[in-house]
Amino acid sequence: MSRLFLFLTIALQFAPLCFATDSSQVDSIAAQVQLPRIQEPIPPYPYLEEEVTFTNPADGVVLSGTLTLPSTQGPFPVVILLHGSAPLDRNQSICGHKSFLVLSDYLTRQGIAVLRFDKRGAGESTGNYDTATIEDFAGDALAGVKYLKTRKEISSNQIGLIGFSEGGMTAPLATSKSSDVAYIVLMAGAAVNWKEMMFVQLELILRVDGVPEETISTSRDVLGNIFTVLEAQSDRELAAIQLREMLTNSLNNLTASQRETFESYYGSVENQVKLFNAVWFRYYLTYDPFQTLKQIKIPVLALNGELDVTVSSKQNLSAIDKALFQADNQDYTIMELPRVNHMFQTCDSGSIRNYSLIEETLSPAALNIVSEWILKRTGKQS
Repeated sequence: MSRLFLFLTIALQFAPLCFATDSSQVDSIAAQVQLPRIQEPIPPYPYLEEEVTFTNPADGVVLSGTLTLPSTQGPFPVVILLHGSAPLDRNQSICGHKSFLVLSDYLTRQGIAVLRFDKRGAGESTGNYDTATIEDFAGDALAGVKYLKTRKEISSNQIGLIGFSEGGMTAPLATSKSSDVAYIVLMAGAAVNWKEMMFVQLELILRVDGVPEETISTSRDVLGNIFTVLEAQSDRELAAIQLREMLTNSLNNLTASQRETFESYYGSVENQVKLFNAVWFRYYLTYDPFQTLKQIKIPVLALNGELDVTVSSKQNLSAIDKALFQADNQDYTIMELPRVNHMFQTCDSGSIRNYSLIEETLSPAALNIVSEWILKRTGKQS
């Protein structure tokens, strides 16, 4: 997830993509309804678990995480889990779920070692999340790769990356900078430019929640005006002034219900200025994930959910396919999973309002596909 993705994801469940609203609200609601998380593992685990740290040499950020190792004879293939957006902990705790805990547990039981870590600026990791871009996150991932190459339990030529949402853009970027990554799995990864993706995202999110088409159209117009200001004004201080003025005028011209809808997803005018004018948001306006994917020649598995309204499978899977074809990649698999949302939960509606209300954390089908694909490419499949 990009930060914008995540902002909408959390926020939408209660009002303003897991963006503007504190994620603790989500956890609170999930606790109130007391839904079981039956996929979360309960100790003791049938594998080894070790707390580890490693350092990104580019800026000295120390990443703190957990390495899980099968209890059988190594060396093992290994994957590093790369987060969606927001300062997430090593379990990717969000919406009452711990998706990375569930994923790492499943993979380790299948004979695949897993490194998961607190994102920079979160949990026990150091660094400033607010000023970071995926360039920094790619560096963090490669620091993890370098660390794993020092471990005798790990097969050093079988180190892979699994990126979820924003991590699905981080993984190819890291891979383009290193020859040490053997394979990557993209879960809800994006392959189109930021503007195209956000327009589609906005429409899908509003439409699945039953927002009238006229309101969707006006919201799209406001979003277009935001992009116009950002692209015309490179000075962030001046851009903030212009964004504030434009947003105030644009929102004042909406009906009360239309304005309420837009602000419920993106927050107040001041929150919107802060969000859209942030360093990371501006970075994404200049970043083209398609061009990065065109450099990737190692094995790739790309999965997106049919009901994902955050990273559209129809918009992005075809782009991933096209990019890897142009890269002359000889081993890639593209799959759209039926009845699966952005969080890779089995569901009937992709609405982000429902994430915490679904008992399932990760689709069993998705878990099996990822595991079998990795084991086949590492020669560990029984």
